[in-house]
Parts: sequence; structure tokens; C-alpha cells
Amino acid sequence: MTSEIGKQLDLVVDLYGCPNRCMHCWLGHMPNIRMPENADSMIMDYFSPFFSRIAFYSWLREPDYCADYRDRWFRDIAISKNARPERFELASFYRIVRDDQYIPFLKEVGVRKVQLTLFGLQETQDRYVGRKGAYEEVMKASELLTENGIIPRWQCFINEENRDEILKLYALAKQVRAEHCPELEFFVHEGSCDGENRRLYPIRIRKRNIPEELIPVYFGYDNLLEERECIDMLKELHGHPVFHIEGDIVLNISNTFDVFFNITHMTAPWKIGNIIADKPQELAGRILHEDTPAHRLAKQVTWAELACRYGDMSSERAFCIDDYKIFLFNTFLEDDERIRG
Repeated sequence: MTSEIGKQLDLVVDLYGCPNRCMHCWLGHMPNIRMPENADSMIMDYFSPFFSRIAFYSWLREPDYCADYRDRWFRDIAISKNARPERFELASFYRIVRDDQYIPFLKEVGVRKVQLTLFGLQETQDRYVGRKGAYEEVMKASELLTENGIIPRWQCFINEENRDEILKLYALAKQVRAEHCPELEFFVHEGSCDGENRRLYPIRIRKRNIPEELIPVYFGYDNLLEERECIDMLKELHGHPVFHIEGDIVLNISNTFDVFFNITHMTAPWKIGNIIADKPQELAGRILHEDTPAHRLAKQVTWAELACRYGDMSSERAFCIDDYKIFLFNTFLEDDERIRG
């Protein structure tokens, strides 16, 4: 393969790791291995012959999780090719409460809103994040952001275990708005069902158990289905699963140089290849043709078969249909791995 792929490439690289081990992490838990100093330029050189536009991101999990985050951000911009990485609404709450220069940096690079994730009150939050003090850090980060003119956005993941605590967080959000941060944003959702979040399937929220008070702030509630309703829909779909990327290509790169599409968790069936082990033109060809073991296995099964084989018709667990589809297909992949041994 010698011609350029006519799409922008976003390279999202786990250069430094993450301080948390969140129970909902859709990527899946990975060891914190700091990549070599020259990893960024090596990765850019690897892909540059095949893409005319490349945006480089030096974090895959926790944003700015390195001591020289300011220089790192401007290096990301400098090494990108005819494209520029974006800040979005993401920042490190770990760093907000530990580094008084971090919020000025966020303002400098144009951050106006920061999303903070909550799973419940103190004990629950700390357990879900995998680190003591995580709840207090989110609360303190919210204060510091507000004081500096950046809007906190509380994202709450709800399940059967924490639904009453999410209600209390909603009440707390109203209090915070009334007392000192009228612009505080708050929303709730059930989350995807890939990565570590697959382990939470047994306590996934039932739609009928979502507190009525939370419905107005429940993201995507109108499109939320019970699992049995998803199965009824999919039983009529006799086509194969298709995981085609229409727009820009986003690649997640692990700290061991494994490469994945930004579709779901980073497991072996979804691996495109490895930057160290594979020739650049071969890996670029797999990107162009969307060629992974998962894509190949998708041609062997239909949505109707997946729904009948792995769906639970007695389940009232809440899903949006796209999340349920990837949940079923990943269950199929895990089953295939077990069969193959």
C-alpha cells in the first residue's frame, strides 16, 4: 500500500497511564507502563506516509497525566500533521486538586467546561474509581473550577447498586447551583457495556427502577430500552454486524504499541496490529480495509442469531440499542475465544 488514505487520523496514545482503576472503564484496565521518550515521534513517522492529516493525543485514559503537561500539550500540537488535537471537556481531576498551575493552563488552552465522573457518595465513589479520596477530589475540583470560571459538568453512572446515591448527588447538585455555581451541569446515564463495565451487567439499572426525579436529567432516556425490547428488535435483523467508520479514523494505541479502532474495548479480537511487530504498509492496509479478527468473525453471524443466542428475554436491564448490539457481539467474541481455547 503506497497511496494516502483520504481521511484524518486521530492517534490516541497511552503514553503515561492513569491514576485510576474505574470499575466502569470502557477501554478495560491496562498496566501503567510509561512509553519510551521517542514513542510519539516514532508513532507519527510510522503512520505519516499513509495519512495527510494526523492529530496526535498523548493520553488515552487520564488527560494530562504527566508532570510536564503544558509542554506535552504543545508538543502534541507541534508533531501533529496538518491537523490539531482538541481539548474537548476533559481534564484531570487528579491534577486539578494537586497542582495550582493546572487550572490556569486549562484556561490558557481554551477549556471552558470540565466533565467530572461520579458513581455515588464517598465510599461508593472511592471504590468505583479504585482510589481513596476520589470523591473528595471531585468535590474540591468542582469548587476550584467554579472559582476560576470553568463550568463543572457532573456525569453520573447509575446502576441498581447506586441509584439512591445518584438521587442524593442530584440533590447536592441543586444545592451547589443555588449556593455558588448556578451553571453546574448534571446528567445521568447507564453507560456502555464494554471493558470493565461488562462486569457490572448483573447490577445494570432496570428501566422501571430509574427514579422518576432523574428522568429529566437522564441522557438519552427517550431512546432507552429494556433488554427484552432490544432482543425483539434484533430478532428481525438478519444482516451481519458491520463496524464501518464513516468519518475520521480514531486509533487507540496501548502502551505496548498495540493498535485498535475506537469502537469498543481493547481486546485481542479487535486488535489491528502492533507498531513494533508489523510493517507499516501492512498495518495501514488493515486500517483501510477494516481488517481485524472481530471484523472477520462478524461475517459469520447475524444480529438475529446473536440476540437469540445471548439475549435474556426476562431482562429489564436498560440499554440503548447500539450499546446492546456491541454487548452481544463482544459476548460472541468471548464465546469464540473460549471455544478456540
